[in-house]
Amino acid sequence: MNHLQRLYSAPLVGRSVLLAITRRFSSKVPSEPTWEEVDKSKLPEPTKIDQDTIDHLERLALVNFANKEGIARLEAAIRFADQMFLVDKTGVDPMDSVLEDRELYLRDDKVTEGHCKDDILSNAGKVVEDYFVAPPGNIPLPKKEEYDR
Repeated sequence: MNHLQRLYSAPLVGRSVLLAITRRFSSKVPSEPTWEEVDKSKLPEPTKIDQDTIDHLERLALVNFANKEGIARLEAAIRFADQMFLVDKTGVDPMDSVLEDRELYLRDDKVTEGHCKDDILSNAGKVVEDYFVAPPGNIPLPKKEEYDR
């Protein structure tokens, strides 16, 4: 049980008294942190990343792993994700939705209006050959010195 505590001022025989009122409410978040230590001997061998993989990731993510610290951080993140191999998944069906307590009912795919391509594309800031043009992602932000000018 989690607690919500509020202080209220209440008049009492000519003087004010502070009352602490505590309300308990149910939460799915445990009140105390719970975890188990991971048995590192059960984890797979640590992943070593070769230069080709680093080059490929740098092109995909536009992130520079050129130094040893960046590569070590990436290997540590992969090592952290390796803990998923230790989760007992027997008897657990895969989910088809993140909403585990509800079913998602899909409607039939019926065209209600057609021939509205021009209306839809008129909402785009830029169009090339009937396609939306999205701004490129992962563009490095200007450095602080450029803001000060």
